Amino acid sequence: MQLKFLQALKKTAFTPLALIPALLTILLLAFVEWKVKMPMLLLERFFPGWGWIEVLVLAAYAAFLFDKLHNVKTSALWRRRSWTIFAVFFFAQLVAGLLGCDNCLMTGKLHFPIPALIIEGAVYRLNIGFMPLLFLSTVILSGPAWCSQLCYFGAFDNLAAYSRKIGNKRIVNRNAIKNSFFVLMLAGAILLRMFNAPVLYAIVGASIIGVTGVLVILLFSPRKGKMVHCVTWCPVGTLIQYLKFVNPFRMEINQGCTECMLCTMKCPYDALNREDIANRKPGLSCTYCGDCLDSCQGNHIEYRFFRLSPVKSRNLWLIVTVTLHAVFLGLARM
Repeated sequence: MQLKFLQALKKTAFTPLALIPALLTILLLAFVEWKVKMPMLLLERFFPGWGWIEVLVLAAYAAFLFDKLHNVKTSALWRRRSWTIFAVFFFAQLVAGLLGCDNCLMTGKLHFPIPALIIEGAVYRLNIGFMPLLFLSTVILSGPAWCSQLCYFGAFDNLAAYSRKIGNKRIVNRNAIKNSFFVLMLAGAILLRMFNAPVLYAIVGASIIGVTGVLVILLFSPRKGKMVHCVTWCPVGTLIQYLKFVNPFRMEINQGCTECMLCTMKCPYDALNREDIANRKPGLSCTYCGDCLDSCQGNHIEYRFFRLSPVKSRNLWLIVTVTLHAVFLGLARM
């Protein structure tokens, strides 16, 4: 009996590395609790003083999630699960806000929950608000992790892509399509600003972008077995694929690669095509999600951070990304 208890305890115990994102989560959310006058954590909004309980719960969640993502055998599954939890929690608060619960909204005022508007809205208003700053901070800290862990919209594109077997055929003219969409959306925001168009026009434009994005997720991502919305439509994804290089984390394929092409069947971001593998680095749309790691029997796909070993580089990236995920889960709302 005692042996079984110890074995069960060992299975539930966190690894030492998992305590790092847990402690970082506590430090960051404690700072929010102490320094931000407006209650930010959900429990704090409803029950003053209970925010500290939420801090501890999120810290435990960070430790648990780190362990699941650290194991390459469970990483892809738990990335989808945790990202889905994040998105559902976000939109559940939005629905509650629409039904009259102002505590579930960031300021008590409703905004469109469309990632594209992080960029378009800033251009239209000529004002870099909270969301653009939050987005840029994630790029600086963890590169493209926004598109694999933190975007409330992308989680559903991820589910749509995985609803069928991930395809191994590349999306034709992907970069040309996404760059064209990016320019058109940016030009639209600029024109609305230049001509001082009524806010109603901006609302209609935002609605069209949002509805079109949902249709892309529903119609094309399952058919292609790829995250078509994120890699061809979303302007945030387009911007990230270039901005991510301001961050020192990298994903590479070492020279031991045998070009077996098994990893192409594990990449929902269309970043591991034959040309990418021949060049020994994933394509621009790679988000460092790590879904491909388990498919490479020789461990030839590696994380890099300056001169750190691939293992230490991946551990560091996971620590940063899981911490951001847990903190945003506690703070994210419209």
